[in-house]
Amino acid sequence: MAYTDQVTMPAWVPSDEHKPAPMPLLVVQSFVNTRDLDQGTDLLTEADAANRWLHQAGLLGPEVTAGTEDLRTAREVREGVRALLARARPAPADSDLRPLEELARTTRLRLTIDPAGQIRLDPGSPGRLANGLLSLLLIIRDAQLDGSWHRLKTCGNPGCQWAFYDRSHSRRGTWCDMASCGNLIKNRNLRARRGRQAAANHQPG
Repeated sequence: MAYTDQVTMPAWVPSDEHKPAPMPLLVVQSFVNTRDLDQGTDLLTEADAANRWLHQAGLLGPEVTAGTEDLRTAREVREGVRALLARARPAPADSDLRPLEELARTTRLRLTIDPAGQIRLDPGSPGRLANGLLSLLLIIRDAQLDGSWHRLKTCGNPGCQWAFYDRSHSRRGTWCDMASCGNLIKNRNLRARRGRQAAANHQPG
């Protein structure tokens, strides 16, 4: 039985997610997976779809609308987080981390104490997308401290890079069978080559 058969996933989690992280790390995972490299889709490109997802995931206040620049920043931060997850490949480049560093510099954190007496870092009042994005960095920080961060990974295939949570005892789990994932990529590239070839054949001589 798959893990997702035992729990109900929030509406903002991809419907085909079968290796979800625990909350709140699931928010980071789903944020990364708003871009599906295999399908060539991106939920953070078109304004209506992007705002709907950001509202559902709690990264944007219900009365706030993210504009073009906000969404560009969100996409850059997302790819920076994806670079952090790609541990099987070279360390993130400075250009990968720059959006995360810029986000950290432009926001102000404050200490709060919750009803249980726990002292926490607070990104500020919910609403602004910048604060929502900063909350993702705080989730990553907490996951790094408790050890769960190293179970959140991306598929090692450059054409996939889907974020998944590795629940295996050995921590060597994969998103999918690498052979089948590789075959999907090869078939997609083959279709692209055939499409280009067909277009070239139909060009006037």
